[in-house]
Amino acid sequence: MSLPAAASHAIRARLDAEGNASGGDQLEVAMGPQHPSTHGVFRMDVVLDGETVVKLKPVFGYLHRNHEKIAEGTSYLGSMPYTDRLDYFCSLTNNWAYALAVEKLAGLAVPERAEYIRVITAELTRLQNHTSVCGFLLQDMGALGTPLMWAFRQREKVLDLVESLTGARMMCNYMRFGGCRCDLPPGWIAQARVLVDEYPRFLEEFEALLSGNEILMARTQGVGRLPAALAVAAGVTGPMLRASGVDHDLRKVDRYGIYDRFQFRVPLGDHGDVFDRYMIRVLELRESLGILDQALRDIPPGPVIDPKAKLRGFRPKAGEAYGRIESPKGELGFYLVSDGGPNPYRYRVRPPSLINLTILEDMCLGHSVADAVVILGSVDIVLGEVDR
Repeated sequence: MSLPAAASHAIRARLDAEGNASGGDQLEVAMGPQHPSTHGVFRMDVVLDGETVVKLKPVFGYLHRNHEKIAEGTSYLGSMPYTDRLDYFCSLTNNWAYALAVEKLAGLAVPERAEYIRVITAELTRLQNHTSVCGFLLQDMGALGTPLMWAFRQREKVLDLVESLTGARMMCNYMRFGGCRCDLPPGWIAQARVLVDEYPRFLEEFEALLSGNEILMARTQGVGRLPAALAVAAGVTGPMLRASGVDHDLRKVDRYGIYDRFQFRVPLGDHGDVFDRYMIRVLELRESLGILDQALRDIPPGPVIDPKAKLRGFRPKAGEAYGRIESPKGELGFYLVSDGGPNPYRYRVRPPSLINLTILEDMCLGHSVADAVVILGSVDIVLGEVDR
């Protein structure tokens, strides 16, 4: 038995023993599917001893849309808009992960300008995702007004840029195999620079309001700890993994796209609790701004799509490929098998929201039911990606 599993069993045994010794009755509560937090149609079945969580079962599937099977009956390009609906907060990074898998399968190259655009759109996506989840986390704690609306006001500025480039604010359908659908419109880079230059002021004000707030610290420090060994064993990735002190970021590990050209740090946490998961996202916002500053400064002219890429009659040779990126929530991967036909023979998604959710019970055991809602909020899930 692994150490993380043994520790989890020990916690359960202690809580059961305490419940039996006190002679108290345990209460089963179904939280949801009406939004136990703010993260979609999801249910937590919890067993409580008083207000202490002794068992927790995440229940999902309410939003299942058969994404993978539909893709196996759809052309490769026809599946690109479906990827938008996975993590609908992060459609551009969804597009990129799928495009990367197909490009590996078909051996397509990506022009340099398109690589820069992909990095810029991915980091803008990380900006609005991390900003939003910090606002959601405060709402989960009971701060029902200012933090979330403040975060959403800033998110809207990012979405304005996304809309002017792709024509949509959320379901973007912008990436193409071998590049991007269209070039940046005139004046777009200047508008992006204004956003990047102004964002640090928002972050400083946001942190001044929240990071040292004694209520936030009391509700998050030491709550929902995730040991590094358990995080690795469970396949957890992204900010959750790094908050537990594990130095793993696919932008550094795989150096996909052109991330090897940019200078940025990978922030790490010390305790793996809710506060660390909050702070890692705040710190990653600053690193994303640094990457955007470099990319907007250095983006070259040129084409935005490989001229060899075919939009019609696209049939990759038989084989298999796995493309993965560091999405705002963790490792997002697409596994494709081609039999030489116009549709994938097998299409499989590795969704970080689902993988990261599997250790929810381990983080909640021994905490109050109110803490369980906050812990869920710190995972950062979107049910479109969990259920698919």
